[in-house]
Amino acid sequence: MEPGLCGRCAHARLVETPKGSRFLLCGRSRTDPTFPRYPRLPVETCRGFEPKRGGDDG
Repeated sequence: MEPGLCGRCAHARLVETPKGSRFLLCGRSRTDPTFPRYPRLPVETCRGFEPKRGGDDG
């Protein structure tokens, strides 16, 4: 499944379990409880989205 905005967000971090399951962790959830720790994908809109630096977004 495509992660939507999370795949290009500076606050998202890929977490992999020992069994190989992969999840996207939202870094905004550490300081703002209104953000889900592991958002339901794909994320199409997010008020906390910030593009990764050095990406291909321009």
